[in-house]
Amino acid sequence: MLASHTTLHSLAWDVGSGNGQAAFGVAEHYEQVVATDVSEDQLQNALPHPRVRYLHTPLSLSDDELVTLIGGENSVDLVTVAQAVHWFDLPKFYTIINRVLRKPGGVIAVWGYKGFEVSPTFNALMKKFYETTIPCWNQNAQSLFDGYKDLPFPFESVGLGFEGQPLELDMPKELSLEGFLRMLRSWSAINSALEQGVDLLSESVVKEFEGVWGGSHLFRTVTYKAFMLVGKVKV
Repeated sequence: MLASHTTLHSLAWDVGSGNGQAAFGVAEHYEQVVATDVSEDQLQNALPHPRVRYLHTPLSLSDDELVTLIGGENSVDLVTVAQAVHWFDLPKFYTIINRVLRKPGGVIAVWGYKGFEVSPTFNALMKKFYETTIPCWNQNAQSLFDGYKDLPFPFESVGLGFEGQPLELDMPKELSLEGFLRMLRSWSAINSALEQGVDLLSESVVKEFEGVWGGSHLFRTVTYKAFMLVGKVKV
């Protein structure tokens, strides 16, 4: 969907890439993907891909250094940020986007999700589990819980959500129970709790999830309730 809105498909930049999940999807449509993160630990868990180049971008990098590292001014066809833009220094980030995004023909897309559905029984357990994580979320996550409806997004609409009115969409994905649990373990709230000595995903909780999942070896369709903002640089 996003690839159809960019004129060229030479270079994409996946920002806050983590373990590269979104970068893999982008690489199906672009010749090269630069996937960056401020966390070296996250990037060390990223899976290799022939068209994805992972780069550590510490906050100490200057704007000019970052622009050069990504590919230079007016070089990027697509910028993607999956489940991460609410952590960013937005004015600084958007200034960089205005420099690197191709004009015309380049697009920036940010998206996230605020829940998912599997089955009525599973959904009820997930709601109960989610409530145990609420005290552990950073205040930055509030924008995510609000579906990015209040997120500043100073770009011209391309018809796929815009500032104040994100596009809502369902994103289905086939997952094993282990894949689902791995996704939960990537949540910042789960890791914040662990740092405080609290394991929200204890063995008993995992057993509960396994029971409503239908077995540890079963793959289920997990439908992410997602939202997206897409735009191009205003000229």
